[in-house]
Amino acid sequence: MELEFKPPQDAPENQFDEAARTYDALLVVSFGGPEGMEDVIPFLENVLRGRNIPRARLEVVGEHYHLFGGVSPLNDQNRALIAALRQELDKHGPNLPIYWGNRNWKPYLTETLRQMTDDGVQRALALFTTAYSSYSSCRQYREDIQRAQAEIGSTAPIVDKIRAFYNHPGFIEPNIENLGKALEQFPEARRDQVHIAFTAHSLPAEMARRCAYEAQILEVCQLVAARLDHLSWKLVYQSRSGPPHQPWLEPDIIDHLKQLHANGVTDVVIMPVGFISDHMEVMYDLDTDAAQAARDLGINMVRAATVGTHPTFIRMIRELILERMTAHPQRRALGTRGPSHDFCGLDCCPPG
Repeated sequence: MELEFKPPQDAPENQFDEAARTYDALLVVSFGGPEGMEDVIPFLENVLRGRNIPRARLEVVGEHYHLFGGVSPLNDQNRALIAALRQELDKHGPNLPIYWGNRNWKPYLTETLRQMTDDGVQRALALFTTAYSSYSSCRQYREDIQRAQAEIGSTAPIVDKIRAFYNHPGFIEPNIENLGKALEQFPEARRDQVHIAFTAHSLPAEMARRCAYEAQILEVCQLVAARLDHLSWKLVYQSRSGPPHQPWLEPDIIDHLKQLHANGVTDVVIMPVGFISDHMEVMYDLDTDAAQAARDLGINMVRAATVGTHPTFIRMIRELILERMTAHPQRRALGTRGPSHDFCGLDCCPPG
């Protein structure tokens, strides 16, 4: 007999949660990454499972990790995030244990949910380590949770998720601060002419069409640039991984740098606003590839920091936890789109 299990609390359509919920734990859900040279190919096999990618291609991508000793910076960044959250919750509450589970590498999500089950956790609130809504950054993680719950069975905890926080002041304000610091690295006389290239991970165009990813990121760019009264900026993309014949979101950051050079632009800030920490897509695609392209083109490039463990960002996460524990909460959001929903609809962010 197939065991029943408790899925994430999906709804027929996107909805707000107006109930005061009680949680036993916080679950940090992330992508995962290798922690040594011997982990790189097995990790990439996990990432690309089912896509019929030749091993030769895996080895080419693996070279990106080899430049960093086979260690993904994402894991230590998640450890730092959890440590900062632990300190914040210890000081201000609520008193929740924090668990961490990944999609593609240790600690695997299923193992983490099994440990939570053994520890008696009945209902947890999940933080996905991304600010935006798309199949890859939200729905796929919810599907990962559902598979883990199905494997564990009826004793697996219920898992709700923290809403997408792209336009929350606690995400926007650290990005404004980081962009301001990057601009300060240029002489004051040239600062107003510096071009800002906001970057985000590219998606297949069909997948992007079925979710709010582009619109959400664009709103963040507008909010950040407007606060600094900066007019010269553009949203561009990075880290494309699909076949050449498949349309993905464009322009690519390298192509954009070439166009800027052709237009006579000499000063550029690259701001990876699509990411919350400086993991591999930032350190390789921007700090390595894009930085080399800028040098070759004679462009003065500064890369702005991501929010990481900025205190305002950490306080925001605590606020979003309390939001789900409060009946009819105030949901802070900037811009015109308003706060994101709490419960994802069954048709929210399909893969395309």
